[in-house]
Amino acid sequence: MAKEKITGHAKIETNNFLMIVLILIVVSIGGLVEIVPLFFQKSTTQPIEGLKPYTSLQVVGRDIYVREGCYNCHSQMIRPFRAEALRYGPYSVAGEFVYDRPFQWGSKRTGPDLARVGGRYSDDWHRVHLINPRDVVPESNMPAYPWLEKTPANAGSIQTHMRGLRTLGAPYSEEEIAKAPEDLKGKTELDAVIAYLQVLGIHRK
Repeated sequence: MAKEKITGHAKIETNNFLMIVLILIVVSIGGLVEIVPLFFQKSTTQPIEGLKPYTSLQVVGRDIYVREGCYNCHSQMIRPFRAEALRYGPYSVAGEFVYDRPFQWGSKRTGPDLARVGGRYSDDWHRVHLINPRDVVPESNMPAYPWLEKTPANAGSIQTHMRGLRTLGAPYSEEEIAKAPEDLKGKTELDAVIAYLQVLGIHRK
């Protein structure tokens, strides 16, 4: 009986390692084709009108937001659906987040999106909500963060952090960086988180 000739296609299907390598190559090429052009589009690299980089207090607040895992339940991307745009405001665009490193966009949403939270509630509301969420939203399952009120905002690394952000494109001046530790004096981590939340989405309202 003549031996059946194995074609190139059959070799790929019967060789797991080769199949994996080829899949990775194809996916990588497809990803590059879709992602690389975004780095050169003005709509994704230029800030929207009025957008400013975070202040030193907001930078610290954002770090705490990431540290405490807030992004696991709260994304910052209002999706372009009519109902959500009517409830929260305009959907997010990339130009709002050009100074975010990394941005907090996501599809996971246990709590509401936070892309338009800035200015919706007072500082006092946020303070109570972070210390004990059930005091303002009885049905909330969000954990409480009472220690933020007692923990001083960390000023030790803020200048290094802001210089790093400037390297990545945030237009901080030397004067702003120099006075950053002074701006954080007397501030708590709770103050920092509130300052960060209050700036989210305000530039498109």
